[in-house]
Amino acid sequence: MALAGLVSGCGATFEALGEAYPSAEPVPCPEGGVRLMEGEGNAAMGVRVADVQLLNCGSGVYELEGYPEVRLLDRERRPVEVSVAPGSNGVMATGGDDPEPAPPKVVLRPGQAASTGLLWRNLVTSGGGPAAEGWLLEVVPKPGAPRLTLELEHAVDLGTTGRMGLSPWRSPFSGASGNPTGSS
Repeated sequence: MALAGLVSGCGATFEALGEAYPSAEPVPCPEGGVRLMEGEGNAAMGVRVADVQLLNCGSGVYELEGYPEVRLLDRERRPVEVSVAPGSNGVMATGGDDPEPAPPKVVLRPGQAASTGLLWRNLVTSGGGPAAEGWLLEVVPKPGAPRLTLELEHAVDLGTTGRMGLSPWRSPFSGASGNPTGSS
């Protein structure tokens, strides 16, 4: 009881800091029983990788196989011109088969999550047009599933490359890497 009183008295502090007041209200599960979450990202030598997670927040089993359908949008919700394809999509040489053959089926029980990896290069070349940034990601997890939108905290800063690679859905229990090149 004392903890509840302490937390409820913190609203003014959170507002003064410009942050949202934490709520005990559960976030409703979207239509389709799954929710997107932005995962970890990494950038090195102009190559960027980011993890997008899909959480089964529904009450039944959710099955995935292969690659999601992904579309990138700018701040005004306009589509960004980008080629999104399985594997590295020419973003970098992988030294192997690209894309991976026969991605495994992923079965998610309620509360479990799968992830897909995004790969792009932040490169601006002369004559390549304006640099592109994506701030929203639209994902169709599997054929026939509702389209989900994820507002990104960190932009997909494509520069003028116009390419993004994509890994298949992966279970955190598969031991496989979530990045599109298949390497760790």
